[in-house]
Amino acid sequence: MAVSAKDIRNVVVLGHSGDGKTTLVESLLYKGGAIAKKGSVNEGTTVSDYNEDEKERKNSIDLSVSFYQKNGIKVNLLDAPGFLDFINGAIAGVHAADGAVLIADAVGGVKVGTAKGWKIAKKKNLPVLIVVNKMDKENSNFEKVLAAIQESLSKSAVAIAYPVGSGHSFSGIVNLLTKEGADKLSADDKTKVEALSSALVEGVAESDDALLEKYLSEGALTPDELAKAFRAGVTSGKIVPVIPASIEKEIGIKEVAEMIEKYFPSPLDAAPAKLALKEGETEAQSIEPKFDAPFASQVFKTISDPYTGQLSIFRVYQGEVKTAQSVKNVNREAVEKLSHLSFLRGKELIETEGVSVGDIAVVAKLKDTHTGDSLCAEKNPVLFKKIAFPEPAVSFSLKPKSRADEDKISGALVKLCAEDPSFHSTRDAQTNELVVSGMGELHLKTMLNRIKKRYGVESEVGVPKIAYRETIALAGDSHYKHKKQSGGAGQFAEVWVKVEPLARKKGFEFVDEIVGGVIPRPFIASCEKGIRKSLLEGILSTFPVVDIRATVYDGKTHPVDSKDIAFQIAAAHAFRAACEGAKPVLLEPVMHVEFTIPKENMGDVTGSLIARRGRVQGMREEGGMDVVAAEMPLEEMYKYANELKSITGGKASYTMSFSTYEVVPGNIAQKVLVENARKKVVEEE
Repeated sequence: MAVSAKDIRNVVVLGHSGDGKTTLVESLLYKGGAIAKKGSVNEGTTVSDYNEDEKERKNSIDLSVSFYQKNGIKVNLLDAPGFLDFINGAIAGVHAADGAVLIADAVGGVKVGTAKGWKIAKKKNLPVLIVVNKMDKENSNFEKVLAAIQESLSKSAVAIAYPVGSGHSFSGIVNLLTKEGADKLSADDKTKVEALSSALVEGVAESDDALLEKYLSEGALTPDELAKAFRAGVTSGKIVPVIPASIEKEIGIKEVAEMIEKYFPSPLDAAPAKLALKEGETEAQSIEPKFDAPFASQVFKTISDPYTGQLSIFRVYQGEVKTAQSVKNVNREAVEKLSHLSFLRGKELIETEGVSVGDIAVVAKLKDTHTGDSLCAEKNPVLFKKIAFPEPAVSFSLKPKSRADEDKISGALVKLCAEDPSFHSTRDAQTNELVVSGMGELHLKTMLNRIKKRYGVESEVGVPKIAYRETIALAGDSHYKHKKQSGGAGQFAEVWVKVEPLARKKGFEFVDEIVGGVIPRPFIASCEKGIRKSLLEGILSTFPVVDIRATVYDGKTHPVDSKDIAFQIAAAHAFRAACEGAKPVLLEPVMHVEFTIPKENMGDVTGSLIARRGRVQGMREEGGMDVVAAEMPLEEMYKYANELKSITGGKASYTMSFSTYEVVPGNIAQKVLVENARKKVVEEE
């Protein structure tokens, strides 16, 4: 039975790995009556972490979806992984959610994953509830963590509950809105509760100008005014509520559930979903969450199940859809039939006859649908804004161990790439290597482990070859006469070629400056063909030649012996000779990298960057961390990931994208050329 959009809450659970996200989801499902018994992360029995590798690691790797219904409210819970290597799961979860629960550690405070979760949630302007977990642990300190949250995440963060005791004596929480449970506090704690309660009421009042005026004049607000303004403040993001808890001991779970049900926005309250920009538009249009409108949805997660096949998880932004209905995939211009619609609870599929606006569901075995695609009514297609997943930062070369594995590996990679938008697989045209790329070493090793265990494919992993290029630094000029008279038909062609360097990323230009027909037009095409072939063969070594203009400006022909192959050979030799006299240089790919670094490691990291030929472009602060923008050769980045982890104790992260090609320093270029020549000899043997 379809649930009304006003009674739906779509909530993503974010935070650092190991801080209690999956345990919170499990507790909410149990309290909400969705499961009869609460599972355990350590025992591998939770609803969310159902993949074998998640059970082994005791950490979330994929985004999982589950739900419960209680008090007339359906809560869709999206449990996001906390490791930065699996950040795409958090991004997909935030994209589909209307609110976020962010877990912080009562002992460790605001960690890297906490700050990253906050940043992703606020990028979409989601309201956020912060749960300070592990209040039952030794050295837990709610007030210290609250201060850290206010300093590094948001000044709008306010406590809405206060802990009764801490560490082993932590036994409950006091509601600062109602003062329920205050009788259990010591006199000193009662004073703190009064101060925090006043701060909360002031924060609520400040979220509404009319209410603030009343509060300043009368000094108090009615319970109804407080509750109404509190919800408005939370929904708008002007208030960031903070709750102390021990998720493991189920202290604070009831309050978290009440916050979600009473104060989080429904799909009707949330900001409308953005559509993709159309040609000529400067601002994207939105789609209103209406029930009586044509069906429109977007797939935000794909699962490749070895038994069920591909599962496409989607959120409905408008209208409704029924089982067996045909819809249009707007991205692929294809029609898909939604044979079986289901709701997800971990890996359990709960079949439904239909899904309506605001809800989240899954459909199996769509033929041509991928993550991010828009599924809509056939006669009313709309294209949703693309989900912005990060580009991969680390690459490995992959070599199947046997011919049988080689045949199977392509299919396995296609399925895993469909499942994870931050996992890419390519065949390098220059090196002919199969290269897999991901967000980090852990990400790649996890995906390769899945290739082995799910699909039975054995492979060898290595560092991929760098796709070097060659170019020239100066202008050059040369000519070549090709003459062959020995046996059979003769060959003759003479060609003059000049070369000039072009700006980076300009590729290749061929210019015809032949005057008076000294080279007939068909043979000019032959010259271009010969030069283009030379581009692939290299000058210094065997690397492709780029960013160069070649001009054919003179030549000679023979009335009988001139032919296509002769001009190809002559032009190729003339081009090569011209380049050899134009200071040929080796180019390497340089990446734009953004490093997110703990403040205490800034000096060590920037020093190591410079030592690895990196150039710092700028610095800024985000979420209590320093962000360093730098340009760095790809060859150095392949070596740098583990060094960065060592320097920062695994607390740093980075994103990387291609920037440009730059000249390799002479001493390094010589080593590269010698090594490439050695490999060529080995391959020929």
